Amino acid sequence: MPSVPAVDAAPPAILRELLARADVRFNGTRPWDMHVHDPRLYRRLLTQWSLGAGEAYVDGDWDCERLDQLFERLLRADLDRTAPGRARLRLLAESLRQRLFNLQSTARAHQVGERHYDAGNDVFEAMLDSRMIYSCAYWQHAADLEQAQQHKLAMICRKLELQPGETLLDIGCGWGGLARWAAERHGVRVTGITVSREQLALAQARCEGLPVTLLLQDYRALQGRFDKIVSVGMFEHVGLKNYATYFDSVRRLLAPDGLFLLHTIGVDRRAPHTDPWIERYIFPNGKLPSPAELAGAMEGRLIVEDWHNFGPDYDRTLMCWAERLEAAWPRLSARYDEGLRRMFRYYLLSCAGFFRSRQGQLWQLVLSRPERRRVYRSVRP
Repeated sequence: MPSVPAVDAAPPAILRELLARADVRFNGTRPWDMHVHDPRLYRRLLTQWSLGAGEAYVDGDWDCERLDQLFERLLRADLDRTAPGRARLRLLAESLRQRLFNLQSTARAHQVGERHYDAGNDVFEAMLDSRMIYSCAYWQHAADLEQAQQHKLAMICRKLELQPGETLLDIGCGWGGLARWAAERHGVRVTGITVSREQLALAQARCEGLPVTLLLQDYRALQGRFDKIVSVGMFEHVGLKNYATYFDSVRRLLAPDGLFLLHTIGVDRRAPHTDPWIERYIFPNGKLPSPAELAGAMEGRLIVEDWHNFGPDYDRTLMCWAERLEAAWPRLSARYDEGLRRMFRYYLLSCAGFFRSRQGQLWQLVLSRPERRRVYRSVRP
């Protein structure tokens, strides 16, 4: 528990009533209760709701022993879709903004790289496994994070039926972990793209000497033809208005008999807007697809060969990342301030609660062009 004592100022009745729906209390004694250090938190919740909660946490206005448990309860009670007074108007305005404007246009494509992925490679090196795989691990038969990410990479390559000499396009290659794995273990030639300069530099160093070409490029500008295509943890940045363009691009780039694996976070039902705090501070212009939105965009473009959901594995992955980052913070604190630590802690643990609530899903889809004639057999290691 935090050393700063909770304040005595009484919270507004409307906030107490809302939190009671999730069995959460201000200054309670359970691990998931909110401990208030500055009463300005109440105004921030009333006027900004989830955005205000996140900003107030980073500023130190409140704490919680188990943020993951808190958010699981809030989301199971649908409090992310319920806001008081003025905060409701802000959410409506955000919904309209995302509906009316293309927030993931070509001109905006590099914003998420600049504002999140370029935060500092040392932060992500501390948080992630040795290959720096920044996406959900596969825990079915794994004992730790390192093994779980290896199993995920192996499963992806098996699903893609990679053969030596084939060409593989990695849309959103991150720090090059999958590209290196595929090139070393399956003998394929890989082209990877990212919108982060920091990712690109480290990925190029990690893939040096391998048949891997890495580019700072948006997917819409790609040309050529590839035997296989993979995209892991990138589709969340595409945006609903660009889904058709995305799948048209994949179809144009994929060989007629090829396979495309899409690994993406999804939501259990259509969401009118992205969480305002996550959108502002973690993944600008992000949008999680619902099953209907994804299926609608694929229809008439690609054939669904397989749809695999292992969303609960992301809960465990995020908890591992949070634990690793917390353990590494003493050596990172010389470069980064306490605000960044609290921002990452809030992000990782709130997302763990998101997946535990079952609002959040993790899907791997295997897709093909209609011209493909070979029968595909699903892989479940």
